[in-house]
Amino acid sequence: MTAYDAIVLAGGAAKRLGGADKPGVRVGGRALLDRVLGACAGAATTVVVGGRRPTARAVTWTREEPQGGGPLAALGAGARHTAAERVLVLSADLPFLGPDTVGALLEAAGQGGVEGAVCTDRDGRDQPLVAVYRAEPLRRELALIATEHGSLAGLPLRLLTHELALSRVTADPLASFDCDTWEDIASARARIREHGTVLDEWITAVKNELGIDLDVDTDVLLDLARDAAHGVARPAAPLTTFLVGYAAAKASGDGGGPEAVAEAARKAAALAVRWADEAETP
Repeated sequence: MTAYDAIVLAGGAAKRLGGADKPGVRVGGRALLDRVLGACAGAATTVVVGGRRPTARAVTWTREEPQGGGPLAALGAGARHTAAERVLVLSADLPFLGPDTVGALLEAAGQGGVEGAVCTDRDGRDQPLVAVYRAEPLRRELALIATEHGSLAGLPLRLLTHELALSRVTADPLASFDCDTWEDIASARARIREHGTVLDEWITAVKNELGIDLDVDTDVLLDLARDAAHGVARPAAPLTTFLVGYAAAKASGDGGGPEAVAEAARKAAALAVRWADEAETP
């Protein structure tokens, strides 16, 4: 993927949440900020503009001047800590933003004749806090706006986006879903528990909690759990998958990776089949 830096805006008063610490509100067991940081894990440098807090990965912290000066001032503060040719800009309240959308924005921003790419929502409205900007024109326009108005504080983002030649990216409608109200939070929490998404959300949350950065074929593990439960005994399913994880961890220490999980699962599944076959043999 194209090299880029990321700026995540995590300030604001969250008035519609009653002043709650919005970046720290949890959806699916993970803080909103950590969910956004997961989507931009490929950034060379990630700058978070807002109050310091524990995060799932290391970031560079800064604050806008004055504090509470708005998104344009926060963007200006974050841009001073970036060096890449392209800068991904995100708000910290996007629970469903994924790497696919980030990749699409980076690709669109890399086309000739444009100065960035912005995500559009289902109604065709630009989302300037789900966007990639080329660093040079971004800094140029921020400097011009600051000179014209005396500072960036309190100014709307449209003063920036109206001056840039931006490509539009129509992403997954959920990519730009942001959490401004408690109703939005409740909707996000309900959505991740839907049948089609709950397993992936849970596995991601567990890996985040345990500090595991490993892509695992969950279908392989589920098949193994089924074979162990049916061919041996129901409690064998969780215990077997635990042992597979333990074996894979040992193998990974010797230079293995995701293939270590697949190999351990294959061996355990074959054992479960042999175990079952013996039980059925007179």
